[in-house]
Amino acid sequence: MDAFKQNKLLGRGVNILGYDPIWRKRSMARMRDEHFRLIKSAGFNSVRIALHPFRDGAMSTGGEISNEWLEILDWAVEQSLKNKLAAILDFHEFVAMGRDPLGNRDNFLAFWKQVGKRYSNHPNEVFFELLNEPNGELTPELWNKLYMEALNIVRRTNPDRTVIIGPAYWNTIDHLDELKLPEEDENIIVTIHYYSPMDFTHQGAKWAGREDKVGVEWRGTAEEKQAIENDFKRAQAWSKKHGRPVFLGEFGVYDKADMDSRVRYLSFVARLAEEMGWSWAYWQFDSDFILYDIPNNKWIEPVLNALIPPSEKHKQF
Repeated sequence: MDAFKQNKLLGRGVNILGYDPIWRKRSMARMRDEHFRLIKSAGFNSVRIALHPFRDGAMSTGGEISNEWLEILDWAVEQSLKNKLAAILDFHEFVAMGRDPLGNRDNFLAFWKQVGKRYSNHPNEVFFELLNEPNGELTPELWNKLYMEALNIVRRTNPDRTVIIGPAYWNTIDHLDELKLPEEDENIIVTIHYYSPMDFTHQGAKWAGREDKVGVEWRGTAEEKQAIENDFKRAQAWSKKHGRPVFLGEFGVYDKADMDSRVRYLSFVARLAEEMGWSWAYWQFDSDFILYDIPNNKWIEPVLNALIPPSEKHKQF
């Protein structure tokens, strides 16, 4: 596999299913078959499926993943491929892994052993992302060791699978230099996440300590744009130095920001990432940072058009 060609398959993507009640009970699903078709018809090339097997109680004390949970994942992968969407299986247990990485190590590795075996014969449009946003007690040094254990397990059953790995400290650009990748394994895409400036993108978000901080605009001034360009150029320099493609796995603006600012910011970030030759995935389809209003069966059109201009709906990467 050529990781750069694989990265082009990802193209423009969107995060899905992270907080859908489908994982608790199939009948409670918000996202359905038709939503995969809608994502494809809107111009997206891929989906990043956020997986929480710990949170969902899907893993036994012995590390076995329940059949019911795996069947839901099978459905999501099948629907993605049926609609010609590349699918990223993203192990999204960043909270548990950040709090107690060694205590959760066995189940983390057990997850990838089982998922690796289950999808070993799937096409190269299925990608494995080892862990979303390593943080906290999962330091850069420990992450370099732990991800290698998981990667070695994956490679036993998936020697040609494209694997996505990001730096510690929340997949931030600032910590790319601390990510040590195996030179002999070239089939790796490096992921970064980007939400700067946080006072704008997370305004009104209680979990980010900004519940009362609202009314922050992003006007697209030269100074505001330059700050983002400087960050992206540092990531691009790292990419070229190490010969690794970049996937902007998350970016977005919380719903409490004004729509005009959201549109300006999202359009600028998405186009800049594309200029760099990166793939990207917007956070997220449903729930907050909303892109699609499931109860009312409609896109949030300004956000969609900022991400994928109507004139570029069928752009080839």
